[in-house]
Amino acid sequence: MDDTRLETLGQTIVDALPGAAVGYSVAFNQLTISVEIAKIVEVMRFLRDDPRCRFVSFVDATAVDYPARAERFDVVYHLMSPTLNTRIRVKGVAGETTQVPSIIDVFPGADWFEREAYDLYGVIFTGHPDMRRLLTDYGFDGHPLRKDFPTTGFLEVRYDDAQKRVVYEPVQLNQEFRRFDFLSPWEGADYLLPGDEKAEAKPAPKAGS
Repeated sequence: MDDTRLETLGQTIVDALPGAAVGYSVAFNQLTISVEIAKIVEVMRFLRDDPRCRFVSFVDATAVDYPARAERFDVVYHLMSPTLNTRIRVKGVAGETTQVPSIIDVFPGADWFEREAYDLYGVIFTGHPDMRRLLTDYGFDGHPLRKDFPTTGFLEVRYDDAQKRVVYEPVQLNQEFRRFDFLSPWEGADYLLPGDEKAEAKPAPKAGS
């Protein structure tokens, strides 16, 4: 679908959803609809059911973190319309305590995507039947994909086969025994490299030859 038709579609959606769809943009041949996140279910149902849209295929849902903003998250959904042969991005903003309505009554496939966004970003979805962490361990503190999440920690999690349970231990970063000589690749090392001992030693050339 060319940009002109995407512009027309975007305006159609905004006109049909006053107060819910608040704007649109077209970039890189893709339409993005900006929405009031509290009305995301209304928006999704319209995009799925309206004959001018027919975005019946749910692709994914995720979040983007902007920690300097008061409402730090963009909650982002992608849908596809086989009828129009195009995709659409739906985007709304949310804060750390914003309760984002779950869309699984409209698109059941959003189930694990919403759980992942909750687990990794801390976005709260209301009306979800099983809002538990999905990828991190039981009792995990924090949300790993937030940009202010520390890149190194003090505890590591592993399964202890002897105790038959998950244990938390201080992080130990053991460096393997390696030698970093930083030699130029065009210069030979002054020590025997693995495998060199298998090479046959060439006799030294005779004097005058």
